[in-house]
Amino acid sequence: MMATQGFADKDMMTDVLSSQKSITGVYNTYANECACANLKADMMNILKEEHQIQHDVFTEMQKRGWYQTEPAEMTKINEAKQKYLNTSL
Repeated sequence: MMATQGFADKDMMTDVLSSQKSITGVYNTYANECACANLKADMMNILKEEHQIQHDVFTEMQKRGWYQTEPAEMTKINEAKQKYLNTSL
């Protein structure tokens, strides 16, 4: 991909990912507050589609080395599991 209007590909992808995170948050709120079952189903379908777009952008950025995540240490994973298991009791 070539840069467009002064924005590099990385900048555009970062903006898209940020926008998708915001969009999914909004649709999540809408879905949570729907009183009509049909409307809630529509919102859930849209939310699922938006999450898939977000994941696709995230995956593409990772492939290009633009969004790096570090593997979690097993001890941190176990601590998080224990914390949330204890709060659900």
